[in-house]
Amino acid sequence: MNVMLWRVRNAALVALLVALPALAADGAAPPKVLRVSFPIAETGFDPAQISDLYSRTITAHIFEGLYTYDHLARPAKIKPLTAAAMPEVSADFCTWTVKLRPGVYFAADPAFKGRQREVVAADYVYALKRFADPAVKSPAWGGVEQVKFSGMAALRQQALDAHKPFDYAREVAGVRALDRYTLQFKTDEPRPRLIETLASSDLFGAVAREVVEFYGDRIAEHPVGSGAFRLGQWRRSSLIVLERNPDYRDMRYDAEPAADDTEGQALLAKFKGRRLPMVDRVEVSIIEEQQPRWLAFLNGQIDVVPVPGEFVNTAMPGGKVAPNLVKQGIRGYRVVQPDTAITYFNMEDPIGRRVRQRQDRASPRDQHGL
Repeated sequence: MNVMLWRVRNAALVALLVALPALAADGAAPPKVLRVSFPIAETGFDPAQISDLYSRTITAHIFEGLYTYDHLARPAKIKPLTAAAMPEVSADFCTWTVKLRPGVYFAADPAFKGRQREVVAADYVYALKRFADPAVKSPAWGGVEQVKFSGMAALRQQALDAHKPFDYAREVAGVRALDRYTLQFKTDEPRPRLIETLASSDLFGAVAREVVEFYGDRIAEHPVGSGAFRLGQWRRSSLIVLERNPDYRDMRYDAEPAADDTEGQALLAKFKGRRLPMVDRVEVSIIEEQQPRWLAFLNGQIDVVPVPGEFVNTAMPGGKVAPNLVKQGIRGYRVVQPDTAITYFNMEDPIGRRVRQRQDRASPRDQHGL
């Protein structure tokens, strides 16, 4: 059971700020800023070169996969994002054909030399092939390889055997651009859940080749996608700032919660039709220690926090948010989440061998903890 607290901004205070002379000159409302924290530092923002959760949390808002999830639907439902419709799937689940939505553009970047760059099928082909390129050293290649996109592993092996650069121009049956807006995926084995891969914006969003070539070894510092946000500022292991992408297309909030989902229906009623994204800026602070993170929340420096275990009774005594926090506009949630813990013993290490020897000598009663 996790306990989450978040701060609801005071509407009266916002109204007062809007009325201040400093803002009256152009009548602009203050930007909507969401401030959160990560307990572990990011590594970079090139989808093909990351494996950690926190970097992937960021890239999911910069890049866009073909599909996305309806987060209010139960059971989970996938819907088009940059795709024009759901995929056409062969009876054996080995061939998937996807039509792209025209008019989706990458965020403006110097790599495009002043041109507005449309997302096309070839960008998804290139993005997926980067995982197979030995020079990229993608930690996610093992997962991509398991999907068995036809010809992809052979293309990688060819580059390894020949000690030559990966041949991006060589077509493989596994991922092809049939035309400007049509993609086709083929797998060597049935993949009825392939759409879950296609809905992974954090790893499998469109990537423009000219951006990768423009930034070279610094590509992890310059992510350029078609998503709702772009990277505005980055101080490694300290601060990540996402800014609203001014070139983002007109996307409106919509969802399909179950009819008897009271909370989901309330969220839909509140947000339906609002243009995305609903905030102008997201500031992510890296705060590794629990106590400083908790104090940052109490001091108003971050807006959302998972309550550390030692502070749960203080924050939500009896399961309700403490009165002093309620006065600050703070609300709480109890979130039930599955958790898995795995312990590994290195049997090649002397310590690991001693643990195994002790286990072997233990009686059946001891082994079962009775």
